[in-house]
Amino acid sequence: MKNFGSKPWMLPQPVLIIGTYNNEGKANAMNAAWGGTWDMHEIIISLSKHQTTDNLALNGELTVAFATTETLVAADYVGLVSGRNTPDKMERTGWTIEKAPNVNAPLFKELPLTMECRVKQKIDESETGYYLVAEVVNVVCDEKYLADDGQPDVAAMNIITYDPVHHHYIELGKVVGKAFADGKKLK
Repeated sequence: MKNFGSKPWMLPQPVLIIGTYNNEGKANAMNAAWGGTWDMHEIIISLSKHQTTDNLALNGELTVAFATTETLVAADYVGLVSGRNTPDKMERTGWTIEKAPNVNAPLFKELPLTMECRVKQKIDESETGYYLVAEVVNVVCDEKYLADDGQPDVAAMNIITYDPVHHHYIELGKVVGKAFADGKKLK
C-alpha cells in the first residue's frame, strides 16, 4: 500500500448545486462537493465565502440538487464563476429556473432531484466560511425519474460524483446489490 498523507478524499463526493436568491430575488447557483448527510432530516455542507453565503445571510432557505452527466458543463461553470462578478451567470447555464414549492429558493428544472432546505445551524463561522447544517423540508423529483414503486430511481438519473484525486467527474448509475439484504447471506 502507498501512503499519501492527509487528504480529504471521502468517496464518492456528491456534486451539489446550491440554489439561493439574492436580496433582489435573483437566482444564483454554486457547485459544492464537500457535503453529506448529517441526520435523518438534515444535511451538512462545507461552504467558503461566496455569493451563496451572502444570500443565505439574507434568506436562510436554499435548494440542494444533484448534478448529472447532462448538466455537467453548467454545473462545473457555476462552481467556476461568482454571481458577484458575472451578472448573467444563470442565463449562461441555460437552466430553467422556478421558485421551489416549499422554500424561498430557486429550483433548477434540469436537475432531477432537489432537496428544499432551511438553514438550521452555522458551525465555526468565520470570514472565510462555515459548515452549514440544513434541515431538509422536502424532496422534489422529476417524475420521469420515478421507478415503478413511485420512488426516485437514482440509478436512472446519471448523477455525477467528484473525484478529488484527479479532479474528474464520474457518472454513477449501476446497481450492484441490495442494502440491508445482501449481507444476510453471511449470517
